[in-house]
Amino acid sequence: MTDKESRALYDRALSVMPGGVNSSVRATQPYPFFVERGDGATVIDADGTRYLDYVMGYGPLLYGHDLPDPVHAAIQSYTSEGPMYGAPTPIEVEHAEFVARHVPSVEMIRFVNSGTEATVSAVRLARGYTGRNKIVVMKGGYHGAQESTLVEGDPMDVEPSTPGIPSSFAEHTLPVPFNDPEAITSVFEKHGDDIAAVLTEPVLANNGIVRPVDGYLEHLRSLTDDYDSLLIFDEVITGFRVGGLGCAQSKFGVTPDVTTFGKIIGGGFPVGAIGGRADIIEHFTPSGDVFQSGTFSGHPVTMAAGYESLKYAAENNVYDHVNRLGERLRQGITEIATDQSPSAIVVGMDSMFKTIFAREGSTTDDGDVCSAGCEQRESCMRYDECPKTGADVASAETERWERIFWQEMREHNIFLTANQFESQFVSYSHTDEDIDRTLEAYKSAL
Repeated sequence: MTDKESRALYDRALSVMPGGVNSSVRATQPYPFFVERGDGATVIDADGTRYLDYVMGYGPLLYGHDLPDPVHAAIQSYTSEGPMYGAPTPIEVEHAEFVARHVPSVEMIRFVNSGTEATVSAVRLARGYTGRNKIVVMKGGYHGAQESTLVEGDPMDVEPSTPGIPSSFAEHTLPVPFNDPEAITSVFEKHGDDIAAVLTEPVLANNGIVRPVDGYLEHLRSLTDDYDSLLIFDEVITGFRVGGLGCAQSKFGVTPDVTTFGKIIGGGFPVGAIGGRADIIEHFTPSGDVFQSGTFSGHPVTMAAGYESLKYAAENNVYDHVNRLGERLRQGITEIATDQSPSAIVVGMDSMFKTIFAREGSTTDDGDVCSAGCEQRESCMRYDECPKTGADVASAETERWERIFWQEMREHNIFLTANQFESQFVSYSHTDEDIDRTLEAYKSAL
């Protein structure tokens, strides 16, 4: 494997871009390979090396790098008719209607340009709607690069998690552990009258994939109802990935007041959205008084790509295919890990997967265990080992993933996310043969 061209590009990038990248998660050791194009379930780098891709743009590419013909045709059509107009277009209405028909929480929706913009707007909306200031978030959850949620600590001692944010910005954010009903109940008992919303991913999908334990999301729904606070699900990653067209909220049977979207809802183009009950969403300007606006919001090419992508999924067996392959992959990795790497814990659901390298090996190798990755099932013999919080993932051997395992998989021409925390994805372009090849690589790398 040669990476002469990628190394040269990285040297050039370092002189004009901080760290040589435009998103920090793209930085890898010793340097990233630069992708020139995609082809089905693979990417080809600047040196001509082909990798089987499970990064999938960090989630947006439900179909891989070959879009279905109707999606491709719509993108070409809307691109040829003009970049954008600064006026509403019919396609954004069609897309909004489609989402509202399929997602339980959505009666109205406002399209924006990124997941970060969606969650920023959702936090502002919650505060404006309730007249309250505080937001509860989950430790280890991620809601984009926004000041209100980039925090660390606990409710009694919270600080920004990055330089550049005044400490005063964190005063109204209350971080609690995921899957800990006692902790969040205590926070509400102390601050409930000033809590505007609980903002959480239904699955911690940016932190090794931590599923909710039975009853936790229901507890959040009940608690927010009791205190007249809003429940906001951040489905930027899980939206139209977990639970199909109904998203994770339909899979878990818990309907939030507001949902944020990104990634798949734009068909691979820059996008974000805030959907929810009409009486809440109408508080956005111009129908309400909570300011929200954006030059590129509802961009016609993005709307066409998103609408046609979701419509194609509704009319074909897209989710059956990706979920079957996802389960087969998790099951295969689980079997390999049981034999070769007892400290490895397989997590994920539907078409998402990840392997977490715990610092201690499994306490059991027989009995009732989840066969295709952790399901947070109490009867499973490994239930206590399965990560319940973001801290459980952070305490794993994260360096082993980046410095050893990721490099080994790259040597087998398998492209995985470069750190322990980011999710990996199966696409509609993946095949059973791809899964076989991937499992052989896992056998070697583990």
